Amino acid sequence: QVQLVESGGGLVQPGGSLRLSCAASGSIFRINRMGWYRQAPGKQRELVATITRGGTTTYADSVKGRFTISRDNAKNMVYLQMNSLKPEDTAVYYCNTYPGGHYWGQGTQVTVSS
Repeated sequence: QVQLVESGGGLVQPGGSLRLSCAASGSIFRINRMGWYRQAPGKQRELVATITRGGTTTYADSVKGRFTISRDNAKNMVYLQMNSLKPEDTAVYYCNTYPGGHYWGQGTQVTVSS
């Protein structure tokens, strides 16, 4: 199985930016669609963005125009560039396949606060 490890989270002020990285232990080329998810305390995990092997993307309405998902199949990496961050973006961010796999890692914490 491909294991995914998220990194790049942190504390940022509203309006700031962060770039999240997702490193795979194996090839992701065989996985057509990868995604970034997030879960805020007391809320359900939600899908943030997806990207196919060929680069077709989808975004949740709440992040459209602010976040950009990208993928480097050769490096087995998936990225999420987050700009114009809002307090509502505060959550633990996870990467996974789409649909999501059974096992989820620890994710990376993103906190947007003054």
